Amino acid sequence: MSDPTILTVDDSKTIRLLLARILRPFAVEVCEASNGEEGLVVASEKGPQLIILDYNMPVMDGLTMLSRLREDAVLKATPVIMLTAESGSAIISTVARLGARDYIVKPFEEQTLVAKISKILPLMPRAATNEPTP
Repeated sequence: MSDPTILTVDDSKTIRLLLARILRPFAVEVCEASNGEEGLVVASEKGPQLIILDYNMPVMDGLTMLSRLREDAVLKATPVIMLTAESGSAIISTVARLGARDYIVKPFEEQTLVAKISKILPLMPRAATNEPTP
């Protein structure tokens, strides 16, 4: 069985690198996109088991991408965790109404992210490499 795929969609390369680093110890494949439009293309190609989606992005924002995902017959059930710098209740309720499974307010703690992902996907430690043991 192949490792689950997690798609990270954020216009910040720094955030995408951070997410990849946080997920590195786990047996998951991480793919990324820099905006919602690109995210929809990658989601269609890769069929991720989870999408971590930024709220504010140029080209296509996270809410628009989330709406489009929910209209797609293949991708509509894909769990989404929304990343946002906004913590207002109106935004949180909109995100929930559109079907996001959870949300995380930036800046976030690594443990919080891992815990929220673990509620959706089983995060297994990456298999040890064939390095000799001391």
